[in-house]
Amino acid sequence: MTARHSLSKGLKGRHIRFMALGSAIGTGLFYGSAEAINMAGPSVIVAYLIGGVAAWIIMRALGELAVNDPQSGAFSRYAHHYLGPLYGFMTGWTWCFEILIVAIADVTAFGIYMGVWFPDVPQWIWVLSVVLLIGALNLLSVKVFGEIEFWLSLVKVITILLMIAVGIGLIVWGIGNGGRPTGIANLWQHGGFFAHGVMGMILSLQVVMFAYGGIEIIGVTAGEARDPATSIPQAINAVPLRILLFYAGTLFVIMAIYPWNAVGQQGSPFVLTFERLGIASAATVLNLVVISASISAVNSDVFGVGRMLQAMADQGDAPRVFQRLSSRGIPWAATLAMVVAMLLAVLLNWMMPKKIFLIIASLATFATVWVWLMILLAHIAFRRERGRERHPPTGYPLPGGMPVAALGVVFLLFILALLAWFPDTRIALYVGGGWIAWLVLVWQRWRRCR
Repeated sequence: MTARHSLSKGLKGRHIRFMALGSAIGTGLFYGSAEAINMAGPSVIVAYLIGGVAAWIIMRALGELAVNDPQSGAFSRYAHHYLGPLYGFMTGWTWCFEILIVAIADVTAFGIYMGVWFPDVPQWIWVLSVVLLIGALNLLSVKVFGEIEFWLSLVKVITILLMIAVGIGLIVWGIGNGGRPTGIANLWQHGGFFAHGVMGMILSLQVVMFAYGGIEIIGVTAGEARDPATSIPQAINAVPLRILLFYAGTLFVIMAIYPWNAVGQQGSPFVLTFERLGIASAATVLNLVVISASISAVNSDVFGVGRMLQAMADQGDAPRVFQRLSSRGIPWAATLAMVVAMLLAVLLNWMMPKKIFLIIASLATFATVWVWLMILLAHIAFRRERGRERHPPTGYPLPGGMPVAALGVVFLLFILALLAWFPDTRIALYVGGGWIAWLVLVWQRWRRCR
């Protein structure tokens, strides 16, 4: 295994399209939505729509950059080129930090889901098993990764569509509920649609944005896509529809058929809703689906960090060992480093299995917001550079251009302010601020050593 090989161009259009779908259907929706529901009540639907608009702006800005210059390092390279080497260094490492934190949340969710079926088995054992399994699969080939992600995402998409159909049957005809339609009165009968006021909906945005974290991985696939100019726009163009369907649609169904204030945090609200309506088989199937969703998320996490570390090593922002590729074009050293780092999740689940999720969700939200800020600022700098040099418009421009990107920047700064609002999530700013300061010091020393 040497560094002389190149990354494999093994990702087909269907792989990337379903990665785009799968990235929006994961732990943040299946498990994290319970926290958001408790904060906002039924108005959490509005919060997910607002967060979805912000996510769409990020994706279109990143899409314009990726189509213009497809790179495996994506936003790290763009920040390096348009904002400066320091920002490229901080963005790449912060994204790796973000995805590691998200991966810890994903494998933690996997352990919680498995606990529904095997309550006597320690949670950390499930976490260790999924880390080792996904690590081994990612070391095989990018085609194996793409196929696994395709089928796992397909399962999630089909299941959510079926769940919405079953939910409509419950709401309208009472199918599976003894012929007694639930209706949609639950959306306003328990304290109103804005049960905790407009402020409750606004404050839930910090949790909602965690659900969208990771969708920027589509930019990382550009370096291994066979036709990025076509496949990336196709994947990003599906963002508005999947936000409307998978987030607004599913949460509407859940809170219509079951009171929002009875949705707990012990497992997925999707599973609990159907269990408490007495549909045991549906709950079993849904638990299987949320398990596959967490596996899919971990699969993408390992893939993304491996490619990012390899790209950063290429541009001198990471140790050279991460440049090493296998004969199949897999950055094996970087992928293995991610797997080893994920063993931290095993330790955390052994030490404090009941308290970990909200802490890591807030940390991931900070890292997500930082990376998204760098994407938008790099996009603005990219547009300014093209304007100065009078280049023709790009083939896949962000609608509204720089003013829309600037609006996205303002929204992300507002999310950081929300993190500061709650004592429980304020730690994310302390840790995040310390992380950024540490990266600046490391970069200065790194530059001197080089």
